[in-house]
Amino acid sequence: MRIVLIVEGETEKALLPALRQFLKTRLPAGMPRLVTDRRAGRIPTGDKLKRTVERYLAEGDDAVVALTDVYTGTQEFTDAADAKKKMRQWVGPEKRFHPHAAQYDFEAWLLPYWDDIKRLSGTNRNAPSGNPESVNHMSPPAHRLAEAFRTGTRKTYYNKPIHAAKILDGKDLAIAAPGARN
Repeated sequence: MRIVLIVEGETEKALLPALRQFLKTRLPAGMPRLVTDRRAGRIPTGDKLKRTVERYLAEGDDAVVALTDVYTGTQEFTDAADAKKKMRQWVGPEKRFHPHAAQYDFEAWLLPYWDDIKRLSGTNRNAPSGNPESVNHMSPPAHRLAEAFRTGTRKTYYNKPIHAAKILDGKDLAIAAPGARN
């Protein structure tokens, strides 16, 4: 089995090791081959997304997963449900296509692991309150992580591929991305 993941920029470097680890425990029949289509910025939209998905499936891939943020800078999506609905509409009723969206940005999925963020950054800030997926556009999760790293005792800058991978290492992704269960 081969699954294509269409992801935005550096998300792939951070997510792929944790995703492989997560799937190994849930797929007793064997691990699928995960292939990434990493985009610079954001995933394709509209007819371009449909053509991309159709091309992968026509080439013999078993499934295509698209992962996007709501917070893309374009305000194209109102929330994660809207993003998934639009991706589904663009691609059509293809059962082998699976759209997923982080409510604002990928970093929302890191917020449940604030103790790890504190350890890596040296911050003494409290975790953002409430559901991580409800963090708003005025202070998205990526900004909160950047601030924690910038002001923490480690005096380092948040680096998504390095820090997110460390935060997610060994974690249950069902906690990180509860919307992925839908």
